[in-house]
Amino acid sequence: MTSFYSEHSKVWLSVDCIIFGFDGNHLKLLIGRRQMDPGRGEWSLYGGFVRSDESVDDAAHRVLFELTGMRTLYMRQVGAFGSVDRDPGERVVSVAYYVLINVADYDDRLRQEYNLEWVRLDEMPQLYSDHNQMVQQAQKQMRLKLSTEPVAFRLLPSLFTLTQLQKLYEAVKGEELDKRNFRKRIKEMNFIEKTELIDKTGSKRGAALYRFNKRLYSESPNFKL
Repeated sequence: MTSFYSEHSKVWLSVDCIIFGFDGNHLKLLIGRRQMDPGRGEWSLYGGFVRSDESVDDAAHRVLFELTGMRTLYMRQVGAFGSVDRDPGERVVSVAYYVLINVADYDDRLRQEYNLEWVRLDEMPQLYSDHNQMVQQAQKQMRLKLSTEPVAFRLLPSLFTLTQLQKLYEAVKGEELDKRNFRKRIKEMNFIEKTELIDKTGSKRGAALYRFNKRLYSESPNFKL
């Protein structure tokens, strides 16, 4: 270890992971009770400190794998949060990331192991430090992405109904959408394919199941909804 920069004060660097999930009806956030001081027992996002031998992105991937057991998640950096008094323990700067997963894909045994809970985003409690601010900024970024990229399919099962898709968009946008206009716009997108399969869980008649075709999207990526 060198003695360079010894005249400067040191700052701790951490990552915090904002895990959004969709359960078919509501957009949810994965949180847990903080297991360490300061703030022990407060609701919190899940995170960790960046190790000396890893990049910030690598630290976020490590934390997410520990928490979800998944490696190919949709992850985007929200930004750095570094208010001087944001952590009463030490001078800590945190880099936040948001992740999109389908709740049904998450192994519930891991949730129980880490004592985590899925809470509806519109019922989010007060979180530790500036974690509420992190979530709010992530929401804004996610809404922008949702209108220009097909990221919604990261929150859905591989086969889904148009009703599920509309409920997801409504949950993310926080507003009701006109059913006729929404379906008209969806049917104009050739990369949302109708299959021959029927979902009969909601009614005897059932509803057609659709899927996202990544290849067709790559050929015509001018997406806007």
